[in-house]
Amino acid sequence: QVQLVESGGGLVQAGGSLRLSCAASGRTFGSYTMGWFRQAPGKEREYVTAISWNTNTDYTDSVKGRFTISRDNAKNTVYLQMNSLKPEDTAVYYCAADQFNRGGVPSARSTSYDYWGQGTQVTVSS
Repeated sequence: QVQLVESGGGLVQAGGSLRLSCAASGRTFGSYTMGWFRQAPGKEREYVTAISWNTNTDYTDSVKGRFTISRDNAKNTVYLQMNSLKPEDTAVYYCAADQFNRGGVPSARSTSYDYWGQGTQVTVSS
């Protein structure tokens, strides 16, 4: 069983930055693909970005050039640096772990992920 705990959310003005963290339990964190998803009020959960065990990264188009995902396997933590935030980035952000991805290409499908955190709220004011 893997537990994921997100932190770093909050209220920020448009154009500002936040860094989210997701701390994972377990001894095999380095073998997981880690993803970030978000869900805005009244909308479906959507993919944001992911990083594979071999540090391949992938981003949804709306955050390319603004968000950066990274991981520190020594700390069992994945990060999401969010810059140039926009009001439309307002959502609950969830991290997720895919423990069975051996291909090294991150998946954007939520069904690929086996474990989920509880989420952290990000609010961007205009």
